[in-house]
Amino acid sequence: MALGGGKRVPYPVPTNAAATRVGEGNKRKDTIPEVRLRSDLHGRGLRFRKDLPLVVEGRKVRPDVVFTRARVAVFVDGCFWHGCPVHGRMPRSNAGYWVPKLRRNVERDRQIDEDLARAGWTVVRVWEHENAEEAASRIGSLVCEGRDAGGRAAG
Repeated sequence: MALGGGKRVPYPVPTNAAATRVGEGNKRKDTIPEVRLRSDLHGRGLRFRKDLPLVVEGRKVRPDVVFTRARVAVFVDGCFWHGCPVHGRMPRSNAGYWVPKLRRNVERDRQIDEDLARAGWTVVRVWEHENAEEAASRIGSLVCEGRDAGGRAAG
């Protein structure tokens, strides 16, 4: 596996069966926080695409929720995988593998944010622990900016 800077690091040997089960149970999409957020957004009458690939700066990016007309891309970030300042922590086992991998995830997130912004997208990052209703309200405000009373893009 290649980590930041092109350094190749082999996958670590799992330290126990529980760690293996947790790792195998992680999903790339349709996580519980994503489903909750999408449900709240849909309940507010907002329509969106999920897991829509966007190509920016020659890289394919798959935001969890995409509002194409409003050009709003939403990512629901897991605390462990994306370095949450409140709940994120570096694992003690196999630190030689995990520390660079998790740091690279954060670096990649920032680069994606910058690339999307340069391409005219508004990026919203929601932590998995955030209240879905509050996040949906914040996103709804962004999506509805610039719309007329009928919900059509103004201008």
